Amino acid sequence: MKAQLTLTVSEGKKLIAIAVTQMPEIRHALEHGKIFLKGGTTVSGVAEILVGMPLRISGRITALGTKSARTTVDAPHCILIERGEPHGIDNDLENEVLGMGPGDVAVCGANLIDRYGHAALMAGSPLGGNPGRVISALAAEGITSIIPAGLEKFTPGSIAEATLAASRLGTDWSMGMAAGLIPVPGQIVTEFTAITLLAKVKATIIGRGGIIGAEGATTFVVEGKKSQVQNLCRLAMKLKRAHTSAADGSLEECQRGCPNCERHFGCVYGGKERTKLLSEVKNDERKDYRGGNYWPSS
Repeated sequence: MKAQLTLTVSEGKKLIAIAVTQMPEIRHALEHGKIFLKGGTTVSGVAEILVGMPLRISGRITALGTKSARTTVDAPHCILIERGEPHGIDNDLENEVLGMGPGDVAVCGANLIDRYGHAALMAGSPLGGNPGRVISALAAEGITSIIPAGLEKFTPGSIAEATLAASRLGTDWSMGMAAGLIPVPGQIVTEFTAITLLAKVKATIIGRGGIIGAEGATTFVVEGKKSQVQNLCRLAMKLKRAHTSAADGSLEECQRGCPNCERHFGCVYGGKERTKLLSEVKNDERKDYRGGNYWPSS
């Protein structure tokens, strides 16, 4: 049987989260070991499925740029699940991670993935905040790392060149907080991977993007035994209108100031840009912007 299905970004996040919770490494660690979950919308979906606990979302990309949360809500950003029991570890992250070892699993999302199987996470706070201090060292401790990341995060370039280009301190002007990149080693799980983890089918991407809420969506053709394809199609239909997973209140973005504003740089909304833009543009050029002429005269 052959079927065509389209997943929005939010639906893809949910599909990825479902697939991650079914991975053998996760099932084993859930029963016999520890699972470290670093907050992000897709990882929050994993936490919801495993222990019914959505995570606090910190940094995020919105239509306005790279933003932080408006307020700090009373929910953990990072949790450790030990033999099925979750507890927040934000205040003792390094020690908790040092207590993990081979057979344990870390799940951390990414803001960028490339065709070489590499991933990176944006860092808008010094050293990437507490999670940034431990993420890159997980592999060195022998901890299995899984990186759930949607296909909208894919770059035609490389993580190496992106990491060299991005900079917290070296950015003069930014829509939101200037962000550097921290490489995240591990196994990337996209919607494409999730489909093949959940069903014995051949999946082919035939379209990307869309409109009316499907911006960033992916359209697939899946082929295989009728029962496998039908099960996948039923799941895809159940995911329609899937919500973005997050602890209550943590999706509200900052508005000219947030609890960690003093640690962020380059933000035009907070007046932190080193190079001014509109204040240096002549009056007649400002009129050009308002009239639809978006490229100022030389």
